[in-house]
Order: sequence, then structure tokens, then C-alpha cells
Amino acid sequence: MGTIGKLRKVLILSVSVGAGHMRTAEAIKKACGSLAPEAEVVILDTFRYANPLLEKVVLGTYMEMLKMTPVLYGYLYRRSERGQPLSGRGKEEFNRILSLLSAPRLMAYIRDFEPQIIVCTHPFPLGIISYMKKRGKFNGLAVATITDFTIHSFWIFPHVDTYIVGSEALIPQCEQYGIEKKRIRATGIPIDPAFSKPYDKYRLRLELNLDPDLTTILLVGGGLGMGPLLSAVKSLGSGNNRLQLIVVSGANKVLYERLARTIPSLSCAIRLYGFVDNIHQLMAASDLMVGKAGGLTCAEALALGLPMFIVDPLPGQEERNTEFICSMQAGVKVEEKDLAAVITNYLHKQSDIASMASAALGLGKPGAAYDLVDYMSHVVRDLKVI
Repeated sequence: MGTIGKLRKVLILSVSVGAGHMRTAEAIKKACGSLAPEAEVVILDTFRYANPLLEKVVLGTYMEMLKMTPVLYGYLYRRSERGQPLSGRGKEEFNRILSLLSAPRLMAYIRDFEPQIIVCTHPFPLGIISYMKKRGKFNGLAVATITDFTIHSFWIFPHVDTYIVGSEALIPQCEQYGIEKKRIRATGIPIDPAFSKPYDKYRLRLELNLDPDLTTILLVGGGLGMGPLLSAVKSLGSGNNRLQLIVVSGANKVLYERLARTIPSLSCAIRLYGFVDNIHQLMAASDLMVGKAGGLTCAEALALGLPMFIVDPLPGQEERNTEFICSMQAGVKVEEKDLAAVITNYLHKQSDIASMASAALGLGKPGAAYDLVDYMSHVVRDLKVI
């Protein structure tokens, strides 16, 4: 079964809903490739592998709710937070059904692969692994990598060995759920190791064919291109030629086409992208960012000291991420209609932008993925996990 005390096999369980959970999984795998190249690391899209029908039903419903009735999603999210009706028996029953429908095929995979450590970047597979540990079907280390700047009841299970959280400020929330401090590691949300590299903003702008002397604002709609991106571009791109905008519409092709038609009529320089694989460079080249408050996007911005102007966050975890970022003075929440005025005001007070950038940099954990792999390697060595 391999050498005792050496990181040999890691299974990462994620879910392809949105983009953040899978990107976190990829970041962990990349860091393993650098620090533990001998380890075999597999990312499994849990429902797609274990029960494709369940994926369509559960994740399809989730995405439709976010797009069509975000207020209902926010209501359900709040009703399942700590101490609320859906945080106890309702969560347990939901997890029991997921386990019954997904565990058989997943158990077979785990039995054949024999991972020393299973890392979950989404709460749904985490509940299944906790269920398997309870039944003695997996005896290795179960690690939860929480991908938002809040702790929600859906992440809390009794047979999880370690919780990875985005900030030391979240440790008290974990403790309120009864998680002992020794099971919590505030090493940060794992992000692509590219965010841990130093960047020269001036040189980077030249490489990206941007004006190195103009104030540069990055507008992002998340991996799915959701949110009021079009109106934000219109409000910022009209009447101010001392700015340049970088606009990333994600995988939303309809939005990209609308932006492409709109941008020529605006007065400032605008560079439009669809889905990108160099978001680290675009962030590093920018002075501030306008967009959504997905957990991974927030972690990436913090890692580069990029102040965030968060527009109309979705109810649920985006609201909680926004509350965290604003409470730590690394960003501000802005109403869509006020965006241009608020940013113009801040640009006239560069000391406020600098203060937010400093706060963001202080919170950022660019080496989070490396720190998680380092932790896993030490656990395997110290506990002689085979």
C-alpha cells in the first residue's frame, strides 16, 4: 500500500455548481504537483460520477433557483443557518438521502483508490464522507475546505477531522458550532498558486496592451457571468476617459455579445474578455474591482490586495461574504444605481483606496493551497497514515 508517512494518494471531492468549488479543487491539485509530485491526486465531480440523475435534480434546481428566484434561495439559506429550523433535522435528512443515493458508487471508488486523505470543497460530498466514516467505510483523514467567508450549518458534520477556513476571524463561528479549535486551520481558501507570485503592475499592463498610466478597474461577473455587469460597464464607461476598464463576462455568451455591442458607444478604453484563465494577471493589473462576492473571487482579490466594490450580492453566501469583506474594511457594498458616483468619489480620495488595498492585503492568503498541502503532508507523516 505504499510508504508509511508519505503523501501518496489524495482524493478531492467537489461539485460543478458555479465555478468556485472546482477551481478550489484544481488549486489544491496544482499545489500538490509542486510540493508532493509523487502523490496521485484525483478530482472527482461527485454527483456527476456517483449519480448523474441526482446531479441534474439537485444542482439543476439550485442553479435555477439562483437565476430565477434568488430571494427564495436567500430565505432557505438563512433558515438553515445556525440555530434555524433547517439547520438540524432538515439538514440531516437531506444528507441521509444524498448518502443513500450517492454513497454506493462512491464507496466502491474509494475502496479501489485507497486515498489517505479526502478533501471536500463542497458541503454535499462532505456529508457523504462523514456518513461513510461513521459506518467505518473510510478511515483516512476527512478535510473540509470551506469556500466562503462564513460558516454555514451545511458544512458541519461530526466525523470531519479538519476544517480549513478563510480567515482567523471565522474561528469563533466554527467554535459556536462545537468544532474544537484543534480541528480548525485558518490557512485560507485554496486559490491558484499563481496568486502567490509577485507582479509588477506597470509591466503587466504593458504586456496586456493596457495604458500603464490610467486608473484601471476590473469588472467581473463571476464564472457564470451573473450579476448587473452590463449596467456597471455603462455607468463607469460613460463620460470618464481617465479610466480604463477590464471587463470579464465569464461563460455567459449572451452577456458577452451585449457588451460587445455596447462598448463602442462608451467614452473610456475598455478591454472585453469572456471566460479567462489569467484572472490573476487581470487582477494584478487593476487598481480596484467591481463585481460579485463569490468566496473564491474574494479570496483571490484579497491575495493581491485588490479593493472590492461589491454590487448587489446574491442572497445567501454572497451576502455573508460581503458582510465579512466590508467589516474588515477591504471593500464596500454599492447599489447598482450609485456605482459610478461612489467610485468617482473614492478615486478623488486615493488614501481611502490605499487603505482598502492594505486591509485586503493583510487578509489575503495567497499561499493557502500550498499551506493545505504542507499540512496534509505533515499529518500523513506524523500520524503514519498509510
